[in-house]
Order: sequence, then structure tokens, then C-alpha cells
Amino acid sequence: MEATVTVTPDQLPELLLHVAVVRPVFLWGAPGIGKSSLVRAFADSLGLECVTLLGTQLAPEDLIGVPQIVGDRSRFAPPEMIAREQPYCLFLDELNAAPAEVQKSFYSLILDRRIGSYELPEGSVVIGAGNRATDNALARPMASALVNRMVHVHLRADVDDWLKWAAHNDIHPWVVEYVMQRPDHLWSPPPKTEQPFSTPRGWHMLSDALHSYGNGIEDTALSVLSSGTLTAAHASGFRAFVKTVRHAFDLEVVIKGDAGWPREPSDRDLLYFLSEAFRAHLIKELPDSREHASAGLKRFVLRAKSMLTELAEISVECAQLVIAADDNGVPVLPTWFLVEVTRDLPRLAARR
Repeated sequence: MEATVTVTPDQLPELLLHVAVVRPVFLWGAPGIGKSSLVRAFADSLGLECVTLLGTQLAPEDLIGVPQIVGDRSRFAPPEMIAREQPYCLFLDELNAAPAEVQKSFYSLILDRRIGSYELPEGSVVIGAGNRATDNALARPMASALVNRMVHVHLRADVDDWLKWAAHNDIHPWVVEYVMQRPDHLWSPPPKTEQPFSTPRGWHMLSDALHSYGNGIEDTALSVLSSGTLTAAHASGFRAFVKTVRHAFDLEVVIKGDAGWPREPSDRDLLYFLSEAFRAHLIKELPDSREHASAGLKRFVLRAKSMLTELAEISVECAQLVIAADDNGVPVLPTWFLVEVTRDLPRLAARR
């Protein structure tokens, strides 16, 4: 199912509070963005136990129950995990990954809130969740009858929401600081091949491992952990960031002229990280027009061009990365700055 309107994790609880208490809700979202934890937190906020059923691990009889003889008649006995006397939150995770027969078994439970003669206690809520087929995750088509039984909500990852959550959930400072600097690295689209990719869940796992190791973690272990939880590019960027933390070496010292770009082959990941940070800094600081530029801005522009010249001496690829257009070929740096770079870099290089 394609998303037309999406909500952030911060917006979801209020929406569920008004909708899930009266109608079943199906929560769509990419793997690892926190659907399950958000549902459990919502149930806790209502004082309800959250009972999770995984669609991929169920058979139809697990829901319908087995027949038993009562008097001279048979009836189906619903399973204990569903048949409860007190209201609760029934969370149907990976519902759209379940086989068609299992999905059919949920029809009456979702629409009529009952299985056989058992009816969910008053005050119970039913929430389903699943990944989209476009996420390269296990997902089967849902019959229109099942789709039409629920209110569909599409969840998206949001860096501001995640950082607020991280501040209260003991996420490792290195992870928090890195995501603050590179918010675009919080989440990446699932790849078509079997390899790690960046998600809020992946960053949480990396944080837990870093807490276990401590800040004295060796570079080899850091490489294994970051490569096992993030995309290759994000893992490389994170390792480079940790180097800057450990050696008190960051972009500001390069801008001030207190240090140069790292030149050692072993620091190539650090050079790429600083180049990306320099690009982000230019995007943030340079105005669309140079008219009425302050003296401070003019000094910074001169320093930026000198830094680009120095960077190109070490790696033309990194220098090109700084001034490159976006994926659609649209320049991200102001045109006037790019014109000055083209004009002045040969002269600056000759002077060096």
C-alpha cells in the first residue's frame, strides 16, 4: 500500500487515542522505525496489557481454537492468549506477512471483536502493523475485505522525534551526536540485497553494544558493530566521527586553521566525514546572494575556497563531493559561490 499522508512517531499516540479506541487501526511503516515499540507504549499509556501476535508464526487454528464438547454439543475454545477477562491491547504484528488463511482468521476478530462465542472485553483495542512490499520485506497482499476492516495509518521516521526519545532512553552520546550532525543517516531505504541498513532500531542496537563495550572500544570492534547495524556509508561516517571525538579533531579546527585536512591513508574515512561536514556547513552558512555580505562572511568565503584548494590536493573526489549537486542534478550551494570557486581555485592552487 502506498503512503499518501504520513504521521511521525510524536503524532501517532494522539491519533491512536481517538481512533484505535473505536476502530481497528493498521500501522504501515518501513522495518526498524519503531512501530512495535510505539504500540506497546500506547497500550501502557492506557494501562492495558499489550498482547502481541505475530502473523508469520500463526496457523488458523491458533486463533480459532480447537473444538471441545460441552454437554452434547461442540464449540471452539479460543486460545488462552486471546480469551482474557480484562480489557487489553491486541497487537497483530506482521499481519500482512501472514498466509491468506491466517489473515481470514482475523476477519471476525478485527471487525466484530469476537472469535466464536468469545468477545473481546469492553475497552480493548485492536491494532495491526506491517511492512510495505516496497520495503523489500515479507508482505503478502491483503484481501479487500480485510483492508476495509481497518483504518490505515502510515508512519515515517522523524529525526526530531527520535532525538527526543533518545534523550530519555539512554542512547549512547556518540550515536546521539552523530545523528544530530547527520540527520539524513537516521534511516535509509531497505536494500534489495541481504545487507544491513540504517534504521532507528539499528542505531539503538549499536548504542546498546557501545554501552556494553564502553568508550574504550577498539577500532576493530567498532568497525564490526557499525558495519553490522548500518549501511556501509553510514558505518564509515560513524567510525570517522568517533575518531574526531577521540582526538578532539573536528571541522571547526580546520576552518580556524589550527589543523589541516587529514592526509594519512589510514584517515581516509575521516577525510570523507569532514568533507561531508564541510559541505553541510557551507549549505547552512552561505546565503543565496552575496549582496550586503558582512566582513565576517567575506573572510569565511575566502577561507572556504582555500580549504577546497587544500582538499583537492589530497583528494579531488572529496573536493568534488563538497560542491556536488544533489541526486537530481540541482546545485545545493549558492551559484555565486560556485562561480567564485571555479574562478579562484586555479589561482589559489598556483599560489600554494
